[in-house]
This record gives sequence, structure tokens and C-alpha cells, in this order.
Amino acid sequence: MVALDGPSGTGKTTVARKLAGLLSAGYLDTGAMYRVVTLAVLRAGADPQDAEAVAALARAAEFTLGTDPSAPSVRLAGEDVAAEIRGAEVNHAVSPVSAVPQVRELLVARQREIIAAVLAEVGGIVVEGRDIGTVVVPGSPLKVYLTADPAVRAARRSAQDTAAGRQSSEAEALASVGRRDRLDSTRATSPLKPADDAVHLDTSELSVDQVLTALSELAGQRGLLGTCAQVTR
Repeated sequence: MVALDGPSGTGKTTVARKLAGLLSAGYLDTGAMYRVVTLAVLRAGADPQDAEAVAALARAAEFTLGTDPSAPSVRLAGEDVAAEIRGAEVNHAVSPVSAVPQVRELLVARQREIIAAVLAEVGGIVVEGRDIGTVVVPGSPLKVYLTADPAVRAARRSAQDTAAGRQSSEAEALASVGRRDRLDSTRATSPLKPADDAVHLDTSELSVDQVLTALSELAGQRGLLGTCAQVTR
């Protein structure tokens, strides 16, 4: 399996899905889990800063995530919410929700269950998030920490929002990126940081294809290329 960590705007989601396809592996976006719980909190009218209420709603939330890299899905109570969890309201509230220790404990356990199931079924998985290599699967044979200049990340995020029909500007995106970085890296439970043995990859001046090539080379060096395809045949 491959663990991809790093802040928003580094290209994690795009390259994680492409790498999973290349490896004939499953794919898991752990950030989507925290986002769907955040959406459940907002829909319930709860305060994202109310840790007790957030934890209760996280335990009660009925959601599923698809692990097919060609068509990942996110559903809350059976409803497709893949687009809604990327909206501004969720963006603003996801960090305090993600910082609740009970939420992280619950979702990390669920992530490990999904990873184990996918590994048993197809032999490999690419998992992206902020604490994959440090907390969720510290024994992963390949851990990569993606970074990029904040201005580059903000430009990417703004372009993504615009392409998805969401209002955005680079200035707003830069402020959002900085705020999220501060909150994620300073939270008490599972803060955003690279694993001690993670490979650092700066994507600031790299295209998606160049990042994918670098990751593929790393996977090959760790003997991960072809493993999943052999299992599925």
C-alpha cells in the first residue's frame, strides 16, 4: 500500500487516484470522511466547536465511501454528497470537526477496516490524508509527504473551485489554505506532519504526470508495481 500525506492543494487527490489506477489498487480519501461527518454536523445545526455534539453526530452518521479510483463515491444517508462536501461551508468547519479526538478515533478505526478489506480483495490500496503514515498505517511500505508553495496551492484550489462552479479567488484560497494549515498542524490529536521515514516530494513546479512518474518510480523501488494486478487476475 501507499500512504500519501500532505496539506491541501498539493495534488494529493488527483495523483492518488491516478496512482491507484496504475497499480490496479483501491483508493481511499480519508479527508472525505472528515468532510462528510462535518456535513452531517452542519445539517444537524450543531456547532462544529462543540466537541461532545460533534462526536455524537459522528457516531450516528450513516455514510459510505467507494474505493474504486475511477469512480470514488461519497454518500451520506444514501445521498450522493461528493460535491457538497467540497463547498465553502464544509471547508470552513472541517478543521474543528477533525480536531475532535473521539471523531479521529472513530474514523481511523473505520479507515483501517476499509484498508484491510481492500487489501484482502485486490492486494493494494493508495490512501491519502494528513495522518496516514503517522497514525493510520505507520507500517505502510511507501509513505510520501507532498508539499508545495502556499501560493501555488492556493492557485490550484481556486482553479478547482472555479471548475466545479464554486465562487473562489486566489486571495480567498490563500487565506483558507493558511488557516487550514495552522489548524491541522497544531491540533493536539494526529497533527499534520510527515512520518519520520516519509519521502518528501515538492509538487510546486511539477505537472500531474511528473508527480505520477515520481510516485511510480518510488512504488517500483519498493516492489509495489504489479502486485495488485497479480492478485486481481
